[in-house]
Amino acid sequence: MILYEYPFNESIRTMLRLEHLFDRLGQLIARDAPIDHHFALVTIFEVIDVASRADLKSDLLKDLERQKAQLAGYRGNPSISEAALDEVLARVDHAFNGLNQLPGKAGAALTGNEWLMSIRSRISIPGGTCEFDLPAYYAWQKHDAARRRADLMQWAATLMPLAEALSVLLGLLRDAGVPHKVVAPGGQFQQSLPAGRVYHLLRLRLPAGVHELVPEISGHRLMVAIRLMRQDGEGRLRPSGEDTSFELTLCA
Repeated sequence: MILYEYPFNESIRTMLRLEHLFDRLGQLIARDAPIDHHFALVTIFEVIDVASRADLKSDLLKDLERQKAQLAGYRGNPSISEAALDEVLARVDHAFNGLNQLPGKAGAALTGNEWLMSIRSRISIPGGTCEFDLPAYYAWQKHDAARRRADLMQWAATLMPLAEALSVLLGLLRDAGVPHKVVAPGGQFQQSLPAGRVYHLLRLRLPAGVHELVPEISGHRLMVAIRLMRQDGEGRLRPSGEDTSFELTLCA
């Protein structure tokens, strides 16, 4: 099955972008080729750029506090496992403390590294990291994979409290949704959202066998609309026009 996610607000959109970058970073660091480690460094700079929003850290800390208060309200509920609740609360606490102890914005510790910033200033220029532009960076790429990986892990470590906070918050948000099967007649689906409840994330799973379909999703606080599309021979999207069932989850 292919999973698509659609954020209903800018905060979740930013969180999903950062999660995507951290996932890419983990895959690239684990590899050995210099070109993979080059793009791992590119990804670190992208994380810094996305995380540079002034209120991101404070917003995440507030969200963690809100989740902790909400979870603590389940104490004494006979249908809730106290051991499982303690485990989740411990994860929230750990994420909160790690992010709270992070000085300044995410990646601020790296901005004082002149060598890294010299690479960052040229990395967005097409071909700007050639050996004649950045000979020290070229030499670094010639080190063995273990040494390059150690450097990357050291630089990425300054961003890990942010990654942990995102993982905890997005995990709790996804767990809050209940998946259900729906049908899109003629490839079109609409659903009104109940008043008084704010949804933050939509998750859509297409079943095996319909991977060639691409969902176009739009939504706001009152309604969500999904149109299933199919690529033609030139890559353009056309309405599929077929009745299709899929799994839909709305996370509040």
